[in-house]
Amino acid sequence: MLNTQSPIPLYRQLADILMEAIHGGDYPPGSRIPSEPQLAKDYGIGRPTVRQAIDMLVRQGMLSRRRGSGTYVREPGKEIDLFSLAGTSSAFQKQGIDVEVALIEPTRNITVPDDAHNPFSGGAAFFLSRLNRVDGKPVLLEEIYLHPVLFRGIDGIDLGGRSLSQVVESRFYMRPTGGRQSFRIAWPDAAKRAAMELADGKPVLEVHRYLNFKQADNAVFSVLICNTETFVFSQQIGGLIHD
Repeated sequence: MLNTQSPIPLYRQLADILMEAIHGGDYPPGSRIPSEPQLAKDYGIGRPTVRQAIDMLVRQGMLSRRRGSGTYVREPGKEIDLFSLAGTSSAFQKQGIDVEVALIEPTRNITVPDDAHNPFSGGAAFFLSRLNRVDGKPVLLEEIYLHPVLFRGIDGIDLGGRSLSQVVESRFYMRPTGGRQSFRIAWPDAAKRAAMELADGKPVLEVHRYLNFKQADNAVFSVLICNTETFVFSQQIGGLIHD
């Protein structure tokens, strides 16, 4: 039941109770939760408080309202672990998802424009850009920068439909030892919106990924533009994984 003496707002308490019931299987995916009047009666609170709790879970993607029908538990989204050191393609494959990887810009050696986030800023790096599609729909745009010395010769390898991590391991005999990621909301430029088939003004999840190797830190830097309409992009907590 709700604790009126707790500093936690009542709507948050109710949201936590409903969330626990959903995770516990009391309300399985696709099922209808009790109506607002019923929840208000069950917990002895006003309907505005119930509505706040439900609004919170709708925003979090756990519930969805159906006009004239009620509020239902949403099917869980497919999660793609963006920080698998086995690479993005492997992350899709682990979920049994077929992904098509197409080159937008083939690998070439460039002088990297000034960018405080890019470890190769102002210097040389190999660069390529790839688009990942699932069922023909763009879901992930990758802009990848690679160390110009450690990956010498990679511009001669077709990386269109291949796993970059597998190429790095089989051709350059290196595996990542660690790394980090940062997350932000971004508004892509016109070219990226077109490639991702995004509506004008639509924000996206942008991830900056830095991978370390025994030979050098930040030897691979990637900017990932994620379309979150179809997939939930996640990060495992508690360690990095290769597989």
